[in-house]
Amino acid sequence: MAEERRFSGAHPAVIAVVLAFVCAVILTLLIYDRWSHPDVTHPEVARTTTTGQAADSAGAKPLPTDPKLRVEPTPAAPRPVQPANPN
Repeated sequence: MAEERRFSGAHPAVIAVVLAFVCAVILTLLIYDRWSHPDVTHPEVARTTTTGQAADSAGAKPLPTDPKLRVEPTPAAPRPVQPANPN
C-alpha cells in the first residue's frame, strides 16, 4: 500500500506568517493613505510639467479651480413618485 503523507506542524505556521504579513501590508497602506496628503500644484507649475505640455499641445489651458462657497446651496428635494394606477 502507498504510504500516506501527513503535514507537519510547520504548515499552519507558514500560513500564519503569510497572513500576518498580508495584514501588516494592508494596515500600512491604510495608515499611509489616511495621513498622506496629495501634492497640489498651481496652474503655473502645471504648465511646465509633462501634463501641462500635453494640455498645451492639445490646445487646453490649465486654470485654477473655483473657490468653494462658504455656504453650500441645499439640494432640491426629490420629486414625489407618480402612482402606477392613478384612480
